[in-house]
Amino acid sequence: MAVGDSSRVLVIGEDTYLKGEVRNGGRIEVYGYIEGGVAGDHLVVKPGGQCYGTVKVQDADVHGTVQGEVFVNQLITIRSSGSVAGNVHYGRLAMELGANLTAQVRNVPPKISGDLDLTVTKGQSVRITLDDLTALDPDNTASELTFTVSKAKNGFVTLTSDPSRAVEKFTQADLERGAVLFRHDGTGAPRASFDVVVVDAAGANSGPAKTVNVNVR
Repeated sequence: MAVGDSSRVLVIGEDTYLKGEVRNGGRIEVYGYIEGGVAGDHLVVKPGGQCYGTVKVQDADVHGTVQGEVFVNQLITIRSSGSVAGNVHYGRLAMELGANLTAQVRNVPPKISGDLDLTVTKGQSVRITLDDLTALDPDNTASELTFTVSKAKNGFVTLTSDPSRAVEKFTQADLERGAVLFRHDGTGAPRASFDVVVVDAAGANSGPAKTVNVNVR
């Protein structure tokens, strides 16, 4: 993503998860999650905002989390709620009481994203896409992110390799290659569902289970 006019403000919203690069940005405000590269003039990471990867900006104001290769030519300000970790280069530094700056790169727990909503034909199967369900984790590969399924209702999660057999686990890599399905059991209820949690290679998890809702037509 390129932002050519330096007077423009690019906002990464609270519910936005962006993987990729932001280049030639003016003012970049991060309320949500960005993983990849950020280059611009002014970076503002709001409380709860997360930025992972390579950051190259003139100045930065950090209320949330920044981790990776960080290059701030002028002033980096880390607020009391802010945390910056990794290989950090800066011209000037200002830190509020409670702020955190460290060279140690921490393991980042995975997050679950997607609209968590499917539609399936009664008695049939539907492919679970990355728009429906995905895991976000800047320091693990897709094969290292494992979903655990629980509380399946009116159907089950399965894989294309054996679509008649319910599975309790699958990986982000399975999702990315289109191998994960939800199979409806044919009952007359208008809805089905299942819960998921994702765990990374270090054992960190995404927190309380998320429910994926399935509409039956």
